[in-house]
Amino acid sequence: MDAVVEKLEAVFNDIARTRMAGLPICNPALRVQVVGLREWRKYQVGVLVTPWTISLVLLAGADAPLKAMQPEEKMYWDFPSGKYEFMVLNEAELGTCQICSLISPVTNVASQADAVNVAEQVMAALFVLKPTEPKQKIEHEAMLKNALPMSEPVVKKPLSRRDFLRGAFLEK
Repeated sequence: MDAVVEKLEAVFNDIARTRMAGLPICNPALRVQVVGLREWRKYQVGVLVTPWTISLVLLAGADAPLKAMQPEEKMYWDFPSGKYEFMVLNEAELGTCQICSLISPVTNVASQADAVNVAEQVMAALFVLKPTEPKQKIEHEAMLKNALPMSEPVVKKPLSRRDFLRGAFLEK
């Protein structure tokens, strides 16, 4: 897995030095780093931090090639936490991989440590099962049942748009 991380980082470092160099969407406090790369369903998934984005990256496994896709085509992957949309990325030195942009641009990320922290949280959350519908519905119904009773309406008569804009609802 270390060789895959090194290759991925090398390819994106080259992109950072060439195609992305000097672009205003790049954050000079960030550098290319792969975080939490692990095997999932015979593929490899991790978070890619770059000076211009934080993305999920999905790479082919030894026995699991990625489906060939057109440049604008999207593919959805179901992770335990939900469904995510990926786009294809074809780099000669890397081959085909798929990217799911999480934060772009990353101009408001203060430091590399902050970016890595976000990436680690993403990897942890990615594999947490999302709650099922019935549980959510039960929790929602319980919340409604325990809610305070609604007070009387503030506006006693119907308002026209003009009256609303004039503040007529404030008059007693």
